[in-house]
Amino acid sequence: MLRGKHLQCPSCGEELRGSRLQEAPVSLPSPFTNGHKSSCCLLIAPAHDNHTRDFSGTSDLHTGISNTKGVVYNYTQNGVQREQRGWERCISIPLVRPDMFHLLAQWDQYLERFSEGPMWDPVWQRFHEDDHNCFSFCLQFLNTVLTAEGCSSLSKEDFTRCFILPRMKRVSKYTTLVQHIEKQQFYMVDRPQEAEPSS
Repeated sequence: MLRGKHLQCPSCGEELRGSRLQEAPVSLPSPFTNGHKSSCCLLIAPAHDNHTRDFSGTSDLHTGISNTKGVVYNYTQNGVQREQRGWERCISIPLVRPDMFHLLAQWDQYLERFSEGPMWDPVWQRFHEDDHNCFSFCLQFLNTVLTAEGCSSLSKEDFTRCFILPRMKRVSKYTTLVQHIEKQQFYMVDRPQEAEPSS
């Protein structure tokens, strides 16, 4: 990405103008989505106490599950919250394939029934940062649905490795690239060396 003041390539010094700039990739899809427009997804956002609401790599994260209407169910110290705003910039991990009509039809009912359970009522069981938190709420809900569908449950480690980490790596690369571009006004990618023709 080049801005007006860079009329030469920062690598080779060649003048950049005209159609050459149009050939350069100038946009990157954002890994962030509006969680209220994502149905039946696991959502990851910066924790509410993260005042910059940024994915810095060191900030606490918060998770929730969206219903078919984009309401986000998430577990906090006050119990299960049902939020219609506040998840506009998050990571979305789809949990239901679009062709699973029977599950889509029952998703909201499963989510509401699960959320009303005593396990998530702070009077019966308190929020605990390490083992009874927003992530355990989401994982236990997913495992409840998997069991109802006749599938095996996922461990915390397997779910994190297969679903969470790939998305977080993408976010990390994206935010690093954006920060570099904001600071330097450009980003260069190493080009693979062309093999010399053999004689």
